[in-house]
Amino acid sequence: MCGFEEMKDATLILEDGTLFVGQVFGALKSTSGELVFQTGMVGYVESLTDPSYANQFLTLTYPLIGNYGVSDDTLQGNSVDILSFPDTGFESAKIWPAALIVDRICPEGEHSHWQAYQSLAQWLKNLGLVPGLSGIDVRLLTKKIREHGTLKAKLVLDADDPNSFDFVDINSQNLVALVSRKEVQTFGNGPTRIMAVDCGLKNNQIRCLVKRGCTVTVVPYNYPIDQKYDDYDGIFLSNGPGDPAMCEDLITRISLLLNNDRCKPVFGICLGHQLLARAAGATTHKLPYGNRGHNQPCTHMDTGRCYITSQNHGFAVDDSSLPAGWLTLFSNENDSTNEGIIHETNLSLVFNSTQSTPQVPLTWSVCSIFLWKLSLTARRSNFQTVCRKVLILGSGGLSIGQAGEFDYSGAQAIKALKEQNIKTVLVNPNVATVQTSKGFADRVYFLPITKEYVTEVIKKERPTGLLCTFGGQTALNCAIDLFKDGVLDAFSVTVLGTPIQTIMNTEDRERFNIEIDSIGEQVAPSIAATTIQGAEKAAKEIGYPVLVRAAFALGGLGSGFAHNKEELLQIAKQALAHSNQVLIDKSLKGWKEVEYEVVRDCFDNCIAVCNMENIDPLGIHTGESVVVAPSQTLNNREYNKLRETAIKVIRHFGIIGELRIEPQQTRVLHHRSQCQAFEELCTCKQSHRLSIGLHCRQIVLGESLVKLRNSVTGKTTACFEPSLDYCVVKIPRWDLSKFARVNNRIGSSMKSVGEVMGIGRSFEEGLQKALRMVNDSNEGFSPFTFKRPTVEDDFIHPTDKRIQALSRALYKNEYTLEQLYEWTKIDKWFLYRMQNIIETYKKLENYSIATLPVGQLLEAKQLGFSDAQIAKSIESTEGKVRELRKSKGIKPFVKQIDTVAAEWPAVTNYLYLTYNGAEHDVTFELKSNGVVVLGSGVYRIGSSVEFDASCVGCVKELKRQNFKTVMINCNPETVSTDFDICDRLYFEEISLEAVSNIYELENPAGLILAFGGQSANNIALSLQAANLDVPIRVFGTLPKYIDEAEDRYKFSRALDELKIKQPQWKNATTVDEALKFCEDVNYPCLIRPSYVLSGAAMNVAQNAQDLVNFLQQAAGVAKDKPVVVSKFLEEAKEIDVDVVAISGKVLALAISEHVENAGIHSGDATLVTPHKI
Repeated sequence: MCGFEEMKDATLILEDGTLFVGQVFGALKSTSGELVFQTGMVGYVESLTDPSYANQFLTLTYPLIGNYGVSDDTLQGNSVDILSFPDTGFESAKIWPAALIVDRICPEGEHSHWQAYQSLAQWLKNLGLVPGLSGIDVRLLTKKIREHGTLKAKLVLDADDPNSFDFVDINSQNLVALVSRKEVQTFGNGPTRIMAVDCGLKNNQIRCLVKRGCTVTVVPYNYPIDQKYDDYDGIFLSNGPGDPAMCEDLITRISLLLNNDRCKPVFGICLGHQLLARAAGATTHKLPYGNRGHNQPCTHMDTGRCYITSQNHGFAVDDSSLPAGWLTLFSNENDSTNEGIIHETNLSLVFNSTQSTPQVPLTWSVCSIFLWKLSLTARRSNFQTVCRKVLILGSGGLSIGQAGEFDYSGAQAIKALKEQNIKTVLVNPNVATVQTSKGFADRVYFLPITKEYVTEVIKKERPTGLLCTFGGQTALNCAIDLFKDGVLDAFSVTVLGTPIQTIMNTEDRERFNIEIDSIGEQVAPSIAATTIQGAEKAAKEIGYPVLVRAAFALGGLGSGFAHNKEELLQIAKQALAHSNQVLIDKSLKGWKEVEYEVVRDCFDNCIAVCNMENIDPLGIHTGESVVVAPSQTLNNREYNKLRETAIKVIRHFGIIGELRIEPQQTRVLHHRSQCQAFEELCTCKQSHRLSIGLHCRQIVLGESLVKLRNSVTGKTTACFEPSLDYCVVKIPRWDLSKFARVNNRIGSSMKSVGEVMGIGRSFEEGLQKALRMVNDSNEGFSPFTFKRPTVEDDFIHPTDKRIQALSRALYKNEYTLEQLYEWTKIDKWFLYRMQNIIETYKKLENYSIATLPVGQLLEAKQLGFSDAQIAKSIESTEGKVRELRKSKGIKPFVKQIDTVAAEWPAVTNYLYLTYNGAEHDVTFELKSNGVVVLGSGVYRIGSSVEFDASCVGCVKELKRQNFKTVMINCNPETVSTDFDICDRLYFEEISLEAVSNIYELENPAGLILAFGGQSANNIALSLQAANLDVPIRVFGTLPKYIDEAEDRYKFSRALDELKIKQPQWKNATTVDEALKFCEDVNYPCLIRPSYVLSGAAMNVAQNAQDLVNFLQQAAGVAKDKPVVVSKFLEEAKEIDVDVVAISGKVLALAISEHVENAGIHSGDATLVTPHKI
């Protein structure tokens, strides 16, 4: 990768005098043009070859560009289609924009795609002599365009004189004349003859017409179409750049066609739509900054159906100017601009146009508009729209694969129902959740979620509706049992949302395969079996290796890959122990795994709300995989093919669809579909600001997505597909070290207990954040965590430590990147990004705190390095690095997570920190009455949903007392990170650096640690001692007293001073001291490390060998904190006393008695209250 010192600078100069300094790539030249932005997350090749961008400075809002390179545009080999066009995204043979503006460009040689022929930078240089500018805050630039409208701009190299280049008004030019063909060309050989007027025609438009049976004659824009009536059956007016008013001659010719008795059908698109409108007598106007992106929602006026469309235009038709006989066909749901027209009184002549391309099977032949219009009848599923009381099934006790995400989703569903004044009845035996807290649901039954118990609740409560998709596998299985036994029909209970039959079709592996096949899609070769013998026969028929999966199972329970008969028998027995059906699939291990989350309302409006790419290939359960959103290595064709397929699936099933692909052949095989909320949906919701409560309401109660408002903007429609200008990395948390002799290999069955979500404007930034979030002891993508030399097996057979092994292997040069790719099948783009972090480690090691260059420090921060991480590399301290960073003006910027890429003003309170920026998205008060509340971070054994419930309760009380609430958390599965809980939410690390940065920016009245669990306690003393720019105040227990309780030595000493009896104890500073103590008091003895969660490394030693082994474990966990050894009292009784106190005065307490004797952790013990002794 090019380092900061190797890049050549240039300046983007706007007509209002604003300057943006960045680094040049592509052609080294200065130029002028019109500045616009485009919000698509893929498709840079298509955009750059789109003639509609002629002479513009194209700004791409997504920050990571060039990842998949550029395919072969030389028309050689197999890269062409039947029309001799490059079949890989090129819309023309030329790059049309004057310049490309991006945040980060993929380093030369580090793009990755099976069709890649060259890098984006090289292509810009070779084909178009077009310069690019990177390294600027494109979000800031986008907001400037949004506020001021399209701007004139010039890009000037440092070596050139800015005064030598003038600002230009490109709309004063006839851009259509610039981009239009000069000669007539004919494509295809179909029966329908289409004359396509090239105003900036794209290759794909010709393809679409030819594929639909047309002979397409493409003519220049000034061709005498009004004099060639016998040469065509219909006219197609193409898209193109600039002001339609510049094409007066063409408009006159179209007008002559419309008024001629011999006229034939005319269809216009984009600029062609505007030309047709002007020819009919309407007017057009310039938009402030145009509509350019892949997600413009357009509603068909007759049916109310909304379509997500791709657009690129700066002018629009005036609705009010349409003459008599012309009607609006489509309207933009966001800005209400005209998106299509049709002639009302002359339908036989089919005069119509669209500003965009609706995602429906348009056939642009003579009669297509009639067929298309007939297909647009408003379809509505049979949904219950009026309910007086709804029964919600919870998920019960937390388990692997079914944790806090269901508390979140269920809580959102309850809130949505209550907003509609619908009574809510919840069945959930888990007391440590938000949804079961007092006053949340109207009535809560703490009962098992089984057919028998829920039937009794139905008899008593008589609900009219049932929600079962927010309680995981437990709720689904219960609902299916109720359905099969006729309980729902007997008591007239309607299942809201996804029908039970659909749930059964997706959960039953054999039915799922049949349904997918029925819509023309593919699944991996598979056979269902109900016996061991049947499984053995299926595997033999398919051929090893195979994947064995249980139906109706949670988190891949009982699944695994079998390479031979012996492994098959072992896995099949396990699977059939959990289910009465197993599916034997052909192994797809190593394929790329991509997920699309799709929402569909009862009017059949569908939106793909999230697209995520698993960094780990297929073979590792998605709950075990590192996941990035949006996808980074799919090109535009693959991205949209999968999107269309996902929508096809959801329309067939009525569910959320999850897809897997093989990138080498762009071949799609469906692996799984789910109609329940699950862990990836929570990541999707948080990373894309999706309000599941909102969608719950629209789906289950019959509301239209089109009529609902987007909670991010408060104005635009919810029928919208997000555009991100940030990168999200999800990493799972495992606690396998707590269990002796456990197999730490990960695969098709889930073992993780939680997950985190790191957000940044570079992949490296998001990855390193997430790694620190998932474990308090992680410093990032550190090469020092994996202690031993790596071996091939560390990568071929993945474990929970594989990412640390990758870091070490890259740092120590133990294997090449190519070898690591072959063993892991992790896409090379991700491996290059990991290597970039390692290279930065090596650069940092060349410096000390005194010699570290500012540029190198900034580069490290932009790649997600923490102050502590940098300090370790340069042999300094976190405090000194922080001091140096602040003195050089290197501070993080606060950005909004708005999902509209700054195209619309956002009212969201959802924030993250980044060093890849130039301004804050929000303002700060000099002194606030706010209170910062620290969340508990990732779910882990000993710290789970109970802390989330506590945080939510705390925030509610603060708001009741009129405090501004600021939440810091990094767990996407929590209710506390929902958009309507607090005034501001920072999705950030629970670390000294992140909390300090936020505290200084917010300058609140104080900070609450008490509800954040171990993560918050671990930084309490450091926060108190930190030299912040503003004084820090901790509400609740002071850090010094937290330390006294967490530090075993200080706590035991305090008990002695208070003369409270306790077992004999010793602060074990050396092994010899501990051995002598244990000999004096006699074994067994208890080893107790400080500042640990849920008894980590706490063990009972029965002899000297146990003691030595356990002390080593404790020292590794406690780091530099004390480890205390005390006499273990056998046959002792254990009592838990929970107390609420202030200033030493007890306000409330609860006493619980352990059924088991002392020695069983309270989190694992059976407790009884009230106590019996």
